[in-house]
Amino acid sequence: MDFNFKQYHVRSINAASAEERAAINQELKDFYASLNEEDKKTFNAQLQTFIAREMGRLKTDYEAIKQGTQN
Repeated sequence: MDFNFKQYHVRSINAASAEERAAINQELKDFYASLNEEDKKTFNAQLQTFIAREMGRLKTDYEAIKQGTQN
């Protein structure tokens, strides 16, 4: 089973308010609670991969911006 964390991430980024962002987070928590134990393990592993990839992308973007402002 593949989980689409990007859809939640993009929706959260584009949320119009803290309340909307909280509702999106709750939706994801409710989805997680509905999973069986094996799917929860898969979910957690895929979430860690997604977070690491996004953090790496943000670091790369930050470094590029930092380089651009130093020139």
